[in-house]
Amino acid sequence: MSEQRRAARFLALGMSAALLGTALAWLRPASAAKDPDPPREYLVFYVPGGRDAAARAVTASGGTVTGEEPRIGYLLARTADPVRVDASPAVAAVASDRKIGAATRAAWFDPGPPGAPRQAPAGESGTEARKIPASEPLARHQWDMRMIGATPAGSYSRERGSHKVLVGVIDTGIDGKHPDIAPNFNRKLSRNFVTDIPKDPNGATLDGPCEYKSCKDPADVDDDGHGTHVASTIGSPLNGVGIGGVAPGVSLVNLRAGHDSGFFFLKPTMDALMYAGDKGIDVVNMSFYVDPWMFNCASNPADTPAQQQEQRGIVEGMKRALGYARARGVTLVSAIGNSGLDLGKITEDTTSPDYPVGAERERKVDNSCLNVPTELDGVISVTSLGPSGRKAIYSDYGLEQADVAAPGGDLLDGDTRLKASAREILAAAPTKALRAQKQIDKRGRPLSPAVLKSCSRGRCAYYQYLEGTSMAAPHVTGVVALLVARFGKPGRGGLHLDPATAERLLYESAKPKACPKPRAYQYSVKNVQVCEGTVKRNGFFGHGVANAFRAVTLPKKA
Repeated sequence: MSEQRRAARFLALGMSAALLGTALAWLRPASAAKDPDPPREYLVFYVPGGRDAAARAVTASGGTVTGEEPRIGYLLARTADPVRVDASPAVAAVASDRKIGAATRAAWFDPGPPGAPRQAPAGESGTEARKIPASEPLARHQWDMRMIGATPAGSYSRERGSHKVLVGVIDTGIDGKHPDIAPNFNRKLSRNFVTDIPKDPNGATLDGPCEYKSCKDPADVDDDGHGTHVASTIGSPLNGVGIGGVAPGVSLVNLRAGHDSGFFFLKPTMDALMYAGDKGIDVVNMSFYVDPWMFNCASNPADTPAQQQEQRGIVEGMKRALGYARARGVTLVSAIGNSGLDLGKITEDTTSPDYPVGAERERKVDNSCLNVPTELDGVISVTSLGPSGRKAIYSDYGLEQADVAAPGGDLLDGDTRLKASAREILAAAPTKALRAQKQIDKRGRPLSPAVLKSCSRGRCAYYQYLEGTSMAAPHVTGVVALLVARFGKPGRGGLHLDPATAERLLYESAKPKACPKPRAYQYSVKNVQVCEGTVKRNGFFGHGVANAFRAVTLPKKA
């Protein structure tokens, strides 16, 4: 995946770090195949009461049932004829059980225009951040926290969260040993739902060499850095090291569903959501889209029958997994996307399918096609703001789709008080990932102004500027965590708040923001984006800009 492509994905859902080679051949319609396709693994979602009939359909196709997941109603099956299985009235949908997947890069990372230099923040060398008189050494760089009132004089003075509040990060992992993560990292509950794939079937590098037995990283490892950045924004503690998060007192739980290469596929994502529901997680952050389709269409004539089938399966599976989690008290927060599109008026998709590499093509789409998970019911979708408060140029939007806005950074924002990368979001970064990306040298010195090294009390740690809706969503997740701490009731050993109540309080506490004037906002000569709606609800800012201080000062009767 190219760096530019990776940025586009992560901006909306996250960014992937590796260049991918051609992989498994795409499914062909049975009628077009001269030779039978080899059996492959599929997820067969059955209708209520249809388990046995669905199993018979698998057998009739010449396949075998290899497992099942009764919590959300699907069989794991191996068959060479998924179209025949899908034809059974007992089957709701069929999707590939891909061994790798691509997430919109967990952080919706955008390196900026190709070839653009990364400027150091004013007064910084990019090597060693100056200490300043604030609660945390790098607080002066956190314009994002000031925008939402997460400061010593703001929400920190009223509510910092509680370790009884469990925040799940469904991403590329969390560096649980990072000094600005470790105090809040819940190692006991953290899980990794993916297995690294060193190379694809054609020999192209995917996740790279396996570092651990069975190619399964421990639950405190993040080789990409996206998940750690997200977790840091949500809950970096106030410990005199680096930065502070929105909810610096909560517990951070790694629910890894993304590969080192940045792909998020269906089954690991569903596994993470079901686990969150079973373990009492209060809120999850989802800064990705489920690969390989940016927009999933049920019956797009531009797609083959097998491709239509897969897209229906992704939508059905995610609906079930999200519903399972929400019914068990999990509030669901998602990045809206990084393509600068009005999701209510989409007409084409030029990035799907993004797997195998090179399969992308232009296809006509319409509003019936869904970006998953951001457009599914029960999900809070977050748009991104630059430091001036305008909607970021890359952020997707839409009157029906945008629920709330939050700072996510924008290199092209016109706020001249900040230079280049300082217009992005600063948060924790794993040392290993930075070294692999050649962001630091062998001696640990930053090679880019986008990376800061902060040392305090004999401890040093790294922080990185990134931007994207992937960076905006965790601000909202942090505010929800504060609402759980303030309004949640004891249960299952922690604090819990009904997702519908959390959503209502989030919107009540958001700061309303009207559409720009004129509504047709011109980012450049060729880039005009139109904001629809009222000050109470519009396509750029949803119900308003999430605000931590307003959230923690809502009256208890709320």
